[in-house]
Parts: sequence; C-alpha cells; structure tokens
Amino acid sequence: MADPQRILSVSELNRMARELLETSFPLFWISGEISNLTRAASGHWYFSLKDQGAQVRCVMFRGRNAYLDWAPREGDKVEARAVVTLYEARGDFQLTIEFLQRAGLGNLFEAYEKLKNQLAAEGLFAAEHKIAIPAHPRQIGIVTSPDAAALRDVLTTLRRRMPAVNVVIYPTPVQGKGAAKLIAAAIRAADQRAECDVLIVCRGGGSIEDLWQFNEEVVARAIHACALPVISAVGHETDFTIADFVADVRAPTPTAAAELTTPDRGSLLRNLQQHRNRLARSMQSLLQQRSQHLDYLSRRLLSPMQQAEHKRQHLSQLHLRLTQAMARQLQRQRQHLQAVQQSLTHLNPSAVLQRGYALVEKLNGELVQDSSQLAPGDQVKLTLGKGSAQAEIRDKST
Repeated sequence: MADPQRILSVSELNRMARELLETSFPLFWISGEISNLTRAASGHWYFSLKDQGAQVRCVMFRGRNAYLDWAPREGDKVEARAVVTLYEARGDFQLTIEFLQRAGLGNLFEAYEKLKNQLAAEGLFAAEHKIAIPAHPRQIGIVTSPDAAALRDVLTTLRRRMPAVNVVIYPTPVQGKGAAKLIAAAIRAADQRAECDVLIVCRGGGSIEDLWQFNEEVVARAIHACALPVISAVGHETDFTIADFVADVRAPTPTAAAELTTPDRGSLLRNLQQHRNRLARSMQSLLQQRSQHLDYLSRRLLSPMQQAEHKRQHLSQLHLRLTQAMARQLQRQRQHLQAVQQSLTHLNPSAVLQRGYALVEKLNGELVQDSSQLAPGDQVKLTLGKGSAQAEIRDKST
C-alpha cells in the first residue's frame, strides 16, 4: 500500500498499479470477439477482445503468436490464455495473451484437465516411475507416421549426430479418428519386441485438435506400462500433452528428442582427440622422466675395475685418516709425557736439595720431619744436594 502522505509521481503510480494487477490476476482464460486487429512491423499483434457489454485491449507478442498455426481475423470469436498487466508509458490497462485458440475448444481443455488430474492422482506422472535415458543407445525406436515431417527431422538429426546408430520405425497414424488406439498399439509392440534401447513418440506441431490423440487415456497408459524409456516429442515447444507428463522425458521438439537420445559424434570425436592428446602428453612426460632416471642410474653403474679403483681410493683415504689419527694421538701422548716429566722434575727431592735444602735421617734410617724426634747428642745423617755429612744434635727447639 502507498503511504497516503507521500506524493507519487505518475511513473510510480503506474508501476505500483501494474505490480498490483500482475500479482492479483494469475494466468487465466478469457473469451471474446477480436476487433481492431493490428499486426505491427515488429511482429507483435494488437487487438481488443469484446463482448456485448465491454472490451479490453490486448497484446500478443511475436514470441507467442509465432507458434499459432492459424491467423486470427477481425470478428473471430476466440479463447485466450492471458495475464493482466498495465502498459506504464500510457497507463493503459491491457491483457498480455500467452495463447490463442478458436472459440469452442473449452470442452477439450476441460477434458484435458480432468484426465490430467486423474492420472496424476494415480501416480502416472510420479518421478519414481521415470526411467533414465541411456547415454549411448545402440538402437532407437520411433513411433510416428512414416509420412510425418517430424520423422524426417528426427532421422536427419540422428544421421548427423550418430550415423552408426540403428533406427526402428513403428508406423502409426498420429492424427484423426481412432489414431490414439493405433499409437498405443505401436508403443506396446515396441515394448514387446524389446529390440530398442529407447523409444521416441513424436509428431509435428498443430492445433489442439491435431494433437488431441496424445491426450487420450489409452496412449498415456501405454506409455506408462512401457518398460523401455520413452521420450515424448509432440508438437512445438509450447505444446503440452498428457503424453509429455507420462513419458520418462519430454522433449520440446522431435529434433530435440533425437539430440537427447544420441551423443554428438563430432563432440565425441573432439573429446576422444582431447583424451588422446592428454594421453600422449602423459606418456611423453613419463618417458622423459624414465629416461632421466635411467641416465641417473647409468651414471651410478660402475664397471668392476672402476669399483675396484673406488675401493682402492677409499682404502687409501682410510689409511691416510688412520695415519693422521695415529700421529695426532702420538703427539698428544708425547705432550702429556712432557707435562708429566716436568711435574716429576719439580717434585724430585734431588732438585730440592740442589736448591740448598738437606735431608735429615737418624742413623737407623728414620727420616726426621719433627724436632720432637731428636734429643741432644743424637747422631744424624745429612744428605745434601751433592754428597752427605754426619752431625750431632746439641740443642733443639719446637
């Protein structure tokens, strides 16, 4: 809702009105008489739909009217599937037509919706019943009329994409009274023969009456009971039949169905070439690595004479290191001996005596270290740095 205190611009008002209209009116059906029909150079159609009491402007854009197989005229009574919108530039209320058909087809649509709802409730459209389409079918079955343009489109596409694939055609009328039973019989025959990997059920575009055979219950149940994966390719991209909902896959066109069933030969060849190139590069890289490793091993591979020479050199190095180690050890021992000798020299009593000291002994050989060992009159022997002498103790002190 707009703020009542806010002042809107005309553009804002028209935009809000358009959004309100488009959200309030979902896609619906409307009937009326065409008037003021104009076909613009752009391909769009502009006209009005009217009844006895009112009229409304309509536009059907080129992308939609291109799919019609008939041309509406002034005064035609029609039924249209449309949405309500607003042309903002002029503030014009209008309908955007999505689909247009001659009046009187409403009963068919009612029957279509009734059967569609019934089969949906029974589970015929359920995803768990869908069978995956094989990526590389060896043989493809086609249920259609041998004279149909759709068959030529499918065969041309298959021949272009994968010419080696085999095709089996199960001929049947696809239009007219009683065609639905014949289509169902062809589907059952393909299922019973079980000679194909996938089955395409197709026909070209047309009016709702033309495509009605594929809205029949007998066709829907035949597709549902088929053990082969089934692709429905009926009509144009905008055409939907009950067969589309029951089938394992719905293709927008017969040509698209052929593309769904076969990989593109050109793409496969390109992919194969890419894999071949990658394999060649990988092999080349591996061979280069192995060659370098072989060169490395060959450099390490020695003849017996070379091995003996290396052993001799190694032995010579060991002998040299041993000689050097022995020399260092001998030098350390010599230095240690010199140090010990110097220590012994300092501790030698003779060296002490050479410095003026004397060694005092009693005549019984007892070494005198303390004056308490002596008494006046004792005889002692004095050992000097050179020679010895005897002396008598006359006095002592402590």
